[in-house]
Amino acid sequence: MKKFLFTAAAGALMALAPMAEARDLKLSHVRPQDATIDVEVRAFAGAVAAATGDRVKIEVFPASALGDYTTVQERISVGAIDMAVQPAGTAADRRMQISSFPFLAENWEQARAVYGPGGAVREAMVELYAAQDITMLAAYPVYFGGIALNREAVTPGSTDPNGIKVRVPGIKSFQLTGEALGYIPAPIPFSEAFTAVQTGVVDGVIGSGAEGYYASFRDVTKTYIPANTHFEVWYMIISNESLSDMSEEDQATLRAQAEAFEATRWTVAEADQGVNEQKLAGLGATIVSLSDAELEAMAAKVRETVWPQILEDVGADWGQAILDAVAQ
Repeated sequence: MKKFLFTAAAGALMALAPMAEARDLKLSHVRPQDATIDVEVRAFAGAVAAATGDRVKIEVFPASALGDYTTVQERISVGAIDMAVQPAGTAADRRMQISSFPFLAENWEQARAVYGPGGAVREAMVELYAAQDITMLAAYPVYFGGIALNREAVTPGSTDPNGIKVRVPGIKSFQLTGEALGYIPAPIPFSEAFTAVQTGVVDGVIGSGAEGYYASFRDVTKTYIPANTHFEVWYMIISNESLSDMSEEDQATLRAQAEAFEATRWTVAEADQGVNEQKLAGLGATIVSLSDAELEAMAAKVRETVWPQILEDVGADWGQAILDAVAQ
């Protein structure tokens, strides 16, 4: 009788074992529901669930519902949130500014070499996240950055800012870039940025690109200047604690699906940028056309005046080694 009871109990535990391995993960991102990233992340979640036989289910929280991306990164670091696809938060480590280094890449081919698999910035970010107990699963290329203004261009085709005040993220690289381009930068939290533009506290925004401006500032954007100020890349990250709670098989599946998610994104990101510029134009915004000479002049000025200051902030030797690797 005792033997029977033991066998029955053991069988019950074995039957429950697969359930114990199941993981329900919460994933945060910064855009509204139904935005491009929301659609793509939900497709990723579906692919993971299908590939793991529903052992790993990912619930998506759009529009920073779990907190500002800086807070979310901190909470992922301690295992309080499982995953996110979002910009790198520099509050935890100023070296993460390397991800948004201004005018580092000039075109999409260069961007993929820098931020894609094996790229110098990509590998640096993997290490910086690892130091925070976070695993980077994928990079998510978004766009080349530009300048959105709630006013007409000073003169058509001109980037002369004439003292225009713009909101910038609270990241030194963006503040310095705004100054170098002649604007008056005002660090304002993202949650307050739309109201600041709408009420005239600032005249526009630096720090995003056509996708971001269409998603969050389309009603206050009269002029868009595609200046290629920086390359915006977000990262799919997961808490090491959440990752280690999965079986090795499910970890491998999650990584493979993340790799496929990134590979697909690189094939459509450039076209998406053009689509979002046209969406802004469709709402009446003027898209300022810049010549190659104008773009190069802006880039040269920022590289000369801003790069040395950012390098000092992130660590000159560390940062220069990455820039040297990018230049090779």
